[in-house]
Amino acid sequence: MARRRRKKLPQEPVQCNIINLSHEGRGIAKSDGKTQFVEGALPGETVLAQFTDSRGKFDELKTLEVLDASAERVEPPCQHAQICGGCSLQHMASDAQIQFKQAVLKEQFEHFGNLEPEHWVEPMRGPSAGYRTKARLGARYVAKREEVLVGFREKRNSFIADIQQCEVLDPRIGHELLALRELVASLSVYRELPQFEVAMGEDQKDPEKDGVALVVRHMAPLTDEDLEKLKVFGKQHAFAIYLQPGGVSTVHKLWPESGEERLYYDLEILNKNRNSDKVSMAFHPMDFTQVNVEINRNMVQRAIDWLDIQPEDRVLDLFCGLGNFTLPLATQAGTVVGVEGDEAMVERGRENAQRNGLTNVRFSAANLQSDFTSEDWAREGFDKILIDPPRSGALDVVSYLTKFDAQRVVYVSCNPATLARDAGVLVEKGYRMLKAGVMDMFPHTTHVESIALFEKN
Repeated sequence: MARRRRKKLPQEPVQCNIINLSHEGRGIAKSDGKTQFVEGALPGETVLAQFTDSRGKFDELKTLEVLDASAERVEPPCQHAQICGGCSLQHMASDAQIQFKQAVLKEQFEHFGNLEPEHWVEPMRGPSAGYRTKARLGARYVAKREEVLVGFREKRNSFIADIQQCEVLDPRIGHELLALRELVASLSVYRELPQFEVAMGEDQKDPEKDGVALVVRHMAPLTDEDLEKLKVFGKQHAFAIYLQPGGVSTVHKLWPESGEERLYYDLEILNKNRNSDKVSMAFHPMDFTQVNVEINRNMVQRAIDWLDIQPEDRVLDLFCGLGNFTLPLATQAGTVVGVEGDEAMVERGRENAQRNGLTNVRFSAANLQSDFTSEDWAREGFDKILIDPPRSGALDVVSYLTKFDAQRVVYVSCNPATLARDAGVLVEKGYRMLKAGVMDMFPHTTHVESIALFEKN
């Protein structure tokens, strides 16, 4: 395939009048009928911008100077907001960010079948700093500077940004980036250590229940001295240290030597009488978990409330993962079935059910891209259904759901486009969309997490 010949870009900055915001959070301007996407600009602003790319139908630019600022512009909370690609909306007020995300969801519903919920719920809000408990941090030795960098990628390229700390990450990791740099630089494999996976649970005040896990990906063998340095670093910072010499299956714990390979978080659920039921969730550092603890707790509670769980209900949880919704649902319902395509996560769900003494829940592995309604676990049908699919959505799944004739369906989504598409199918098949709204799972980013409630006509 022939590579696109890069045009010679104009060198002089240009003035742009921003009329809208793209779904990626870039300002939109027009010049001689051509669309311009301007990074770092907000609607209503006039900015001076530099070209970064030019294509047939659009140009890309970055803001150099704000000539006329929007009332929604704020000083970014992070000193590295201009270079780090981890966040793209730090220059936008929090209220404006959530309104933008709600507008994106509404636009997608209109685009896919002119849909609209009967009631828009207030956006779910949480902390805007120190909220992120899972991330992948890149690491790289920069020969020209004779320095190791650890962090996220720069904007517009694959280089590691030179940052000292991250205000979005949980400070247990976000404020230790310089210490991670020093650690990598001290190892014999400093040129062959490309990344860290970081995962954080709640501090259990127990040395065998670690609150922070650091997974070290290394492309060359570690020496005994390297291993000792990693152990000392783990002890000093109260981190569990894991090693990953190859694929995900090679991940293993280095320190502490005792204790299981798990982190933990708790979910406290209010039942119909507003009494509290609590479940404790264990997960491996490489497992998928929601990154925002407070939003996750409120999201699980909202899903249970919207499903209106009754003690005799039989509930289906699709794409259940390790049981984040499944187990709280089991504290309220008669029977809950959690279904997931990943057998390892199914085992984690069973482990958590046993840990919490829940015997009315069953986990199964199944291909959710085909008709699963004849599976043993599905033959008795379901009264209520919860779906929390990946970004690709659940188009195949929603086509089969009507066979269960469930009274209510709650759909949790990380992609408003696929939620809107699948909502159209549910409405065509006899459901009403009662409620919908966004949840600010990822503040300062354009990521839109949303939830919708459907009821059988």
